[in-house]
Amino acid sequence: MALVEMNAVDAGGFHGVIVPAARPVVFRGLVSHWPAVEAARRGDEALFDYLARFDRQEPVGTLIAPPEAGGRFFYNDALDGFNFQSGRARLAKSFAFLLANRDVERPATLAAQSISTSAHLPGFSAENVSPLLEPEVEPLLWLGNRVIVAAHQDPYENLACVVAGRRRFTLFPPEAVADLYIGPFEKTPGGPPISMVSFDEPDLERHPRFARALEVAETVELAPGDALYIPYLWWHHVRSLEPVNLLTNYWWAHAPAGRGQAMDAFLHAVLALRALPAHQRAAWKTAFDHYVFGDSEAATAHLPESVHGMLGDLSEEDALRIRRVLGQKLTG
Repeated sequence: MALVEMNAVDAGGFHGVIVPAARPVVFRGLVSHWPAVEAARRGDEALFDYLARFDRQEPVGTLIAPPEAGGRFFYNDALDGFNFQSGRARLAKSFAFLLANRDVERPATLAAQSISTSAHLPGFSAENVSPLLEPEVEPLLWLGNRVIVAAHQDPYENLACVVAGRRRFTLFPPEAVADLYIGPFEKTPGGPPISMVSFDEPDLERHPRFARALEVAETVELAPGDALYIPYLWWHHVRSLEPVNLLTNYWWAHAPAGRGQAMDAFLHAVLALRALPAHQRAAWKTAFDHYVFGDSEAATAHLPESVHGMLGDLSEEDALRIRRVLGQKLTG
């Protein structure tokens, strides 16, 4: 299934129409004017020279996988560890590695991930400005060679902009979760839980429902200057296709101040509710449907506004007070 593509959009249309629709959209050439993209067009060396202008030469999170991993950062066979090593390295060292291995048929795979531009490349965001987001949304950089990132989801809205190389994204809506065969929650290669399915060689005997996931999959290949909006909690598998690839992405969310993170609430719900007997889980599902996912006005229409409490419009101070009470209960 092909994604919706647009050649032009302004910030008002993006936030007022596209984000509320919660569907992925490709923006061709959105950031083709960036100096970083222009440098990448001149070659890998020119790109690295451009980035070096901002580099504070402090180590960043970096992963290395051996050639036999085939670019896929994943678990080991026993699922008690991973098929890569993680550490920290200066960007200059990663630049040198990528240049030295461009023509190697099966090189080791390198990924310098989630590089904070404000901390490590100050000045980058001032020269490469997102036309759709406010300046306070920080750009992060993702650098590597032919990296394969397993399907995962993030509790953020996401705007991904290709600076160098090409990237292929395969996206699935949140409701495809049961068909993606998600791995452990506690031990993950990069933070969020990932799909255990190999997209190169899917084993449909072991993962038969993956065929159903493919029916709703949306795939797109992005070139330098292109951007992709990935809605909140959409699953996405990402493949970098060139010996040198650089992505800039922006994460943001619209969480009310003081109320905490939705992912934390989800994980606690799994911990507290999953082991209950079926009839008790069914009762809690009814409560969640009414108070969390249902009509918020219907849950409080019979009550004076003065006693809506956490069901109403809380101030940040009141929300923090309730969270402190919950924190005491959780540690008690």
